[in-house]
Amino acid sequence: MYCRECGHQTNGEFCENCGFRPDNSHKFCNHCGAETKRLQELCTSCGSIMVSFEKKEYAGFWIRFAARVIDSLILGIPIFIGALILAGVTAFYSESSNPGAVDAAFGLQAILYLIYIAANLFYYSGMHASKWQGTLGKQIVGVKVTDMNGNRISFGRAIGRYFATFLSGILYIGYIIAGFTEKKQALHDYIASTVVVKK
Repeated sequence: MYCRECGHQTNGEFCENCGFRPDNSHKFCNHCGAETKRLQELCTSCGSIMVSFEKKEYAGFWIRFAARVIDSLILGIPIFIGALILAGVTAFYSESSNPGAVDAAFGLQAILYLIYIAANLFYYSGMHASKWQGTLGKQIVGVKVTDMNGNRISFGRAIGRYFATFLSGILYIGYIIAGFTEKKQALHDYIASTVVVKK
C-alpha cells in the first residue's frame, strides 16, 4: 500500500513517513505507487481500480432517524430508571423534617442530569471516532460516519460534530435537510465536513 500524501510504501494503518492514513488514495496508486490525479478511478500504470472512488451510498433521513431512535433508547432507558428512583427518593425525603436530606436528594438529581450530558457526549463522540465509526444505533441499521474522503474522523472532530447537532436540533431543520442535500448531509455534517454512508 502507498500513502496518498507522500507516496511512501507502508503496510500499517498510518504512514511511517508522514503519519497520514494511507488508504483511499487519490494522489498515488495503492497498488503500484504511481502518481495519480484526483478522482481518477483507474491507475494508468498498472490498471488497478482506485478503491477510494468506489461509489458510496449515502444514508438518508429515515435510516438515520431509526439509528437515532435506537441510540436514544440505549441511553435513555437507564437514565429514565435512575430518574424514577431518584424521584421516589426525593419524594420520600421531601416529607422529612431534615432540610439537608431534601437538598441531598435534589443534588443527586443534578448529578444524574450531568451524567446524562456526559454520557451523550462521550457515547456519540467516542463511537463516531472509534474503529466502528458509528454508534450502536448506526451499527444496527448499517451506516457509519466518515470524513469527505471516507476516512474515520478524529475524536476532536467527533466532539465538534456532536455539539453541532444542537444547531441541527433547532426546529429539526438541520436534520430534515439531510433528506434533500446531494450527499444527504445534515447541518452538523456540513459543519464538521462529514457524511454518513451505508456499509
